[in-house]
Amino acid sequence: QVQLVESGGGLVQAGGSLRLSCAVSGRTFSRYTMGWFRQAPGKEREFVVAIGGSEGNTFYADSVKVRFTISRDNTEKIVLLQMNGLKPEDPAVYYCAADRNVYGLGYLDRNEYAYWGQGTQVTVSS
Repeated sequence: QVQLVESGGGLVQAGGSLRLSCAVSGRTFSRYTMGWFRQAPGKEREFVVAIGGSEGNTFYADSVKVRFTISRDNTEKIVLLQMNGLKPEDPAVYYCAADRNVYGLGYLDRNEYAYWGQGTQVTVSS
């Protein structure tokens, strides 16, 4: 069983930074594709960024490229999301997700991920 626990959300001014963490339990963490999704009120959960397990390839939504950076530490079983230059359109509940069997463009699809954290709120003040 894989469990994910996010932390690091909070309130920040526009242009500020936050770093989200996702701690993962499970024996084969290094084999999992890890993703971050976000969901704002009244909107569907959308893809933000993902990182592969084996080679650590990264994939970003156009809306966060350059501003956000994902990384992983396979020894500590942690995935980090560094968010810089936060904008008024970034507030949402951010969810960490994991799956071993994500192929091709599947990293974009929330339905491809079997395991989810409880989410952490990010709020940006203007």
